[in-house]
Amino acid sequence: MIRVVIADDHPVVRAGVRALLDAEDDIVVVGEAATPDEAVALAETHAPELVLMDLQFGDRASGTEATRRVRALAAPPYVLVLTNYDTDGDILGAVEAGASGYLLKDAPPDELLAGVRAAAAGQSALAPAIAGRLLARLREPRVTLSAREIEVLQLVSRGASNAEVAARLHITDATVKSHLAHVFSKLGVTSRTAAVASARGLGILR
Repeated sequence: MIRVVIADDHPVVRAGVRALLDAEDDIVVVGEAATPDEAVALAETHAPELVLMDLQFGDRASGTEATRRVRALAAPPYVLVLTNYDTDGDILGAVEAGASGYLLKDAPPDELLAGVRAAAAGQSALAPAIAGRLLARLREPRVTLSAREIEVLQLVSRGASNAEVAARLHITDATVKSHLAHVFSKLGVTSRTAAVASARGLGILR
């Protein structure tokens, strides 16, 4: 039996996914989380085989960071991202955080069920479009930011100061400045505003 925790801040989405999964003989939903912290707590207490994780919870909370925390647990479940977001930054961040798969919410039910079974077995479960994007990214010489650099830049794009970014990511102010310096160098820019604009133009940020 595949035990699943659904993590999404929209009750209607959770209800729809639960109905789909509960109709299967080999899958049972053992918990629902409306926040990243709840997702991590349920993953720790229920020890499911899989967490279905959205990437955005409200304006600030990150499913990518929750994925990293879930995968760092003593007995970590696999994580399958189920989201509306498909920028290179979102995909790369989730995969680098430890997600086994990445599906979009408009995926057909059969594709979602197949993805759940594959991810719970430790196999890769990528939507065809996402797999294509990852392959293209590997083949083409292009600007590449690390998952942490993308996280920093995403917070900057929402108006966060260096101190606020440091607090959110539990790193020092100096580390934030170092990440931004690397971002500026890679993107060939000299300001935070230009970095955000350039990253959006390249499809790194949404």
